[in-house]
Parts: sequence; structure tokens; C-alpha cells
Amino acid sequence: MPWTTADIPDQSGRIALITGANSGLGLETARALSARGATVLLACRDPRRGEQARQELLPQARAGLELLTLDLADLASVAAAAERVQREFGRLDLLIANAGVMAPPRRLTRHGHELQFGVNHLGHYALVRQLLPLLAQAPGARVVSVSSGAHYFGRIAFDDLQGERRYDAWAAYAQSKLANVMLALELQARLEAAGSGVLSVAAHPGLARTNLQPVSVAARGSQLEALAYRLMDPLFQSAAMGALPQLHAATAPELAGGSFFGPGGLANLRGWPVPCRIAPAALVASDRQRLWEVSEQLCAAAGLELPLWPAG
Repeated sequence: MPWTTADIPDQSGRIALITGANSGLGLETARALSARGATVLLACRDPRRGEQARQELLPQARAGLELLTLDLADLASVAAAAERVQREFGRLDLLIANAGVMAPPRRLTRHGHELQFGVNHLGHYALVRQLLPLLAQAPGARVVSVSSGAHYFGRIAFDDLQGERRYDAWAAYAQSKLANVMLALELQARLEAAGSGVLSVAAHPGLARTNLQPVSVAARGSQLEALAYRLMDPLFQSAAMGALPQLHAATAPELAGGSFFGPGGLANLRGWPVPCRIAPAALVASDRQRLWEVSEQLCAAAGLELPLWPAG
């Protein structure tokens, strides 16, 4: 039998933070969790769009829906959001690192990091690190890193992480999505070494119809890319279907840390969630450790103080 939102256990009393919760996969994830009783923190860059999403979800929500302003391209905003969660809620059961940008022309975050690396990976790394003390206090807590099938084609350019010497939008996207899986695996290894009960898992949506595609086309102005998306349109599944792997990763009982889920259909592009193969590049422990340490150093250089490891 396929796994669906009907299989999500009751989430009453649990608090879930979802980045990028105002649209696409994040919105559908928030919809499903709030309908099952979770208090959901809608972490969004644009408060106006976040409030629109909150109003859309309210009629089906069984618990609270709180708007949390979070700009992953600004590590000061990440720190402020984490501090607010600690101050106002004092608890966190699920952190779903869902937000992302895809294949824009080269742009930089506030602290000078290439936008895709900064938003998709580094901002989430900083958020996870700052909220781990809260997660460590919650029984059954999980961190879900949302990646992409693009991670199979990624490589971490340690000698040019910010694309200063050579920038290719799709290569930078694949790098950031590989980094998501590497973070999930390295975090799990460190949690286990620390004796923590928090689980770190990952998921990808396959080909899901979200705002990432039109935003990418508009940013790059590529008619060829727009044509490719039109030709591929029959392969795309809905955002609700695309959200199932990350919902499964977040809520299915008795998952192993370090698991990776995606659609089970043709080439893992669409279908019901199943365990998926992890790219060999993400399995190199020394590279995962190096990425973790470099990420920590970049946060420190930006003036962001991270809690000591291990966290709780």
C-alpha cells in the first residue's frame, strides 16, 4: 500500500518549523502537519506571503499556525529567527529545511556567499545548529533536509565554493543539493556520536510543480529552459505529491537516521515515497566532515556564534 498523508500519526502537542512554508512543497507540508494537530511555524522570507499562506491553512488547522520571519540569505535573520523560537516556544520537535532557490544568475547573500550555497545549504546549516539544543530536549525530534535529484550530479567545489572563478547556475544548484544530503548524513553521524536521540533524515520531491521553475525561468530569461519545462510538464506531479517524501521522513515511525526518501516511480521522478539511493559523493565521510567544518568557519566569519557541539 502506498504511504499517504492519511498515514501521518497524530501530531498533537508537537511543534514543527518549516522553512519556505508559504508556497509549493513547504505549504503542502504545513497543510498536512497542521491538519494532523501539529503547531506549525511558517518560516518565510516575505511576511506578506507568509500571512497569505497562514490564512489559507487556518480553516483546516487543528492547532496553532505561527508566522516566523526568516531570510536564509541573511545569517543575522537566521539568528534572530532561532532566538525567537527559543524565547517564545521553548520547544521544537521537527525542523524541515525545505526552502530553496534554483539556478539564478550569480548573486550573493548579505555576507557574500553565492546565493544557492548560502540559502540552500549555509542558512539551513546555521538554523539547524542554533536550534539543536531545543530539538535535543524533545523526544522523537527530527531534522529533515530537503534535497533534489540534482544531488546525483553535484560535486562540492571546495576550491571555489562561491563560484568566484567559474559560475554555472545548474552546477551550483547541484552542489547545494548535494550539500543538503551531506549535511543530513554528517549531522546524523555527529548526533549518534553524541548519544543524542534526534534523527537526521533527507528527502527529495522528484519532479514537483512548484514556483521554483517559473522563478528560475524568469530570473535567467532562458527561452530554451522555458521550452524544456513545457515539454516535460506531463512528467511533473503536484506539489502535494512532491511533499510526501519529506512528510514521510518527518513522521513515519521507526525510521533509521540517515535515511533518504523520494518518489518511487520512474527514475524516482514521481510517485509515492520510498527509500532512495544516495549519491556516492555524499557517502565520503571526509568530505562531509570538511563541509561541516567549512560551514562552521563561514558562519563564524559572518559573526554568527553557534552553540557548542554536542547540543544536549
